[in-house]
Amino acid sequence: MKIDFLYLNEADMIKAGVMDAAGCIETMRETLSLFGKKDFLLGGPNADEHGLQMNFPAASDIENFPLDDGPDRRFMAMPAYIGGKYHIAGQKYYGSNSHNAALGLPRSILMVTLSDVCTGVPAAYMSANLLSAMRTGAMPAMAAEYLVNNDAEVLSLIGPGVINKCALICYMEVLHNINTIKIKGSSKTSKTALAMKDYIQENYPQVKNIIICETLEEACREADIVSEAMSVTKQDMEEFKMDWFKKGATVFSMGTYFSKEYDRFRETKMVVDNYGMYEKYMKNFIARGPVDELGRKREWCIMGMHFIHLVNNNQIPKEQVINLCDIVNGISEGRTDKDEIVMCSIGGMPLEDLSWGYECYKKACQLGIGTTLNLWDEPYMK
Repeated sequence: MKIDFLYLNEADMIKAGVMDAAGCIETMRETLSLFGKKDFLLGGPNADEHGLQMNFPAASDIENFPLDDGPDRRFMAMPAYIGGKYHIAGQKYYGSNSHNAALGLPRSILMVTLSDVCTGVPAAYMSANLLSAMRTGAMPAMAAEYLVNNDAEVLSLIGPGVINKCALICYMEVLHNINTIKIKGSSKTSKTALAMKDYIQENYPQVKNIIICETLEEACREADIVSEAMSVTKQDMEEFKMDWFKKGATVFSMGTYFSKEYDRFRETKMVVDNYGMYEKYMKNFIARGPVDELGRKREWCIMGMHFIHLVNNNQIPKEQVINLCDIVNGISEGRTDKDEIVMCSIGGMPLEDLSWGYECYKKACQLGIGTTLNLWDEPYMK
């Protein structure tokens, strides 16, 4: 049996609508709904693994051995199945290295494969940097419709890289009163912060105030929405303080959220995209021990893990941490009080890559975009 599949490079993906914010937001809503209805599979024996990550050591005696010498240094395979109208299996695979910047490359290079869930026959193999960034940015924007006050005007982008740029595109699709945007990069003169300012000026004339902030505190104070998407080394992590957030603020974390004020989270509404994922992160963190190979104290820096810490230490019931899918499916309420502070942890799942990748694949087929590649006319061995 002959097998062909569609290859989509980045230019093909753009033509197929990968940057369509409105479409991506609705796809994320449908994905979270299916997740809440258990119409999905992830990897592992309990079908709940975020993915299989290859961790690099901090030091090695072997010459040229790859080391964990920067933020987000990893290779990862993330298999999944998503049901409903998608009914597709697949995998996101990527390598990440902060030193790529010196080579003129993105930190992470990603690909997604879509396969028939019964036979394993590949349907598509696609460039996934924009795909992954857009689905990541669309998730907090979709959640904002349930969690952000309707009169929100001030948006703060902490970490002005690709993820927050895609998040901005999606936020502006659903938050129609934004007139002030704060930006926090590595410094007031960082290239990414200045580039983000230029992008906002060129694309969103309704934004009258663009402020590049010098400190994390400045970026958080008086913001109605805080969108965190930092990628920093463990040594460079800044600590967030709860007193920085105004009444009614909504805080979305997609990267690094370091805080030691664990008890203060109890004063907030805590929301996660996948509770079990953060439980697994905490178990892995504990298994790896309190210090790294160089004797440095290890700290967890994912918002959802702070919530798990409170549950594990019997400071709050598990039910106090709300799954976003239950809000989408009408089981739990979103924002219920104009003054409550909402903390929402968005870690991402390969389900989102598959659903948005599937939508782009179908559009590419309709438009005749992409390159058809042959796997075989007949398999050499059966």
